[in-house]
Amino acid sequence: MSVFVDVEIILREYSNNISKKAIIAVVHRYLQKIIVRPNSVINNFENSVLHKDVKTIIVGDIPTYNNSFVDFGSVEVNWFVYNLDDYGPIMQCESDGDEGEIIISTQLSLPSACLVNLWENLYYDHNIKQNLLRYAQTMMEFSDKGVDCNVISCNRVILLHGPPGTGKTSLCKALAQKLTIRMSERFTSGLLIEINSHSLFSKWFSESGKLVNKMFTKIKETVENTNTLVCVLIDEVESLAHARNQCLSGSEPSDSIRVVNALLTQIDQIKRHSNVLILATSNMTETIDLAFVDRADIKQYLGNPSVTAIYKVYHSCINELIKAQIIKEQVLESVETLTVDESKEKTEETKQLLAISERSCGLSGRSLRKIPFLAHALFSEKSLVNLNDFLYSMEKAVDKELEERRHFEGLKKQSY
Repeated sequence: MSVFVDVEIILREYSNNISKKAIIAVVHRYLQKIIVRPNSVINNFENSVLHKDVKTIIVGDIPTYNNSFVDFGSVEVNWFVYNLDDYGPIMQCESDGDEGEIIISTQLSLPSACLVNLWENLYYDHNIKQNLLRYAQTMMEFSDKGVDCNVISCNRVILLHGPPGTGKTSLCKALAQKLTIRMSERFTSGLLIEINSHSLFSKWFSESGKLVNKMFTKIKETVENTNTLVCVLIDEVESLAHARNQCLSGSEPSDSIRVVNALLTQIDQIKRHSNVLILATSNMTETIDLAFVDRADIKQYLGNPSVTAIYKVYHSCINELIKAQIIKEQVLESVETLTVDESKEKTEETKQLLAISERSCGLSGRSLRKIPFLAHALFSEKSLVNLNDFLYSMEKAVDKELEERRHFEGLKKQSY
């Protein structure tokens, strides 16, 4: 059975007029000469001829691969060659009467320089990223090929839920970027529209529902261009899709219900378009209206990372600090290396990082990525430190973070 790997080639803005076929051939020869791990990003080409035309090479993950390094002589490669959009997000505003304008959404052209490497630096268990990518690709394929949604239900809605700090919003943005790249033969461009849920609640009675309708009207105008893949991100969707039975006990209940009704109606209308995908996140699923939950084709829970995922996060952070010359260069074994050869004797630094990872269980991904910063800021006395010394600083930073969390949990208990 063939093993496939995705390889992305990001071109420089002012690269020479060289064909994609020629670029792929040169990159393929280059990758066969160097050591590359799955799920890696290559930026430094030294004196290679690639330097003039290629900005970055991204080698995808291979979940079923049993080798620590990619053998480009034996794997099948899916090539993706593209340029990045450097302009960043553009705010979309709506008049709010005498109060001026409110920001109802931001738009980001894809693939964007703002989202480079985001996908590769999100670590989860059980192939969550690959499954979401396949789910989304299947949704788009069914719609594109005219599968009757009255026979096989597909609303093209993905709901990611779980505790704060687990990377739900980041994963949505990274998924939109990857889909644009992976489906480049079908769509010439991509667009991420991030809805500002909180701004859609107007202080004027009954205006919120109208704002939701206006916003989706603009989205539909964008979707009319069938060559553009449109990903709509609704962060903290419970703000717009609050359970209607709970709205009845609050102030201005009818306005909240109008917002939910407007959102559900617009989702039902926009699903007729084959080039749109709705991505939603929530920290409080118990407050989401069940009608919205039912419309979600995929409901994926994202919890706090396991020891393996924590080790990957810390490993990537340490490699970044080595590249920035904050930690002296030293080889630190990857999780893939440890998994392939479990009998291999681990270095003291690897054992130490594994112990730190176990101690960090219960921390969110957002908190984990702050630990190296806290370690250097609070417990490192030198600007350039040994890996062993930095790991001791990380231990202290983890202990401090856990202590602070216990303090806040104690305050919460006292407030009840």
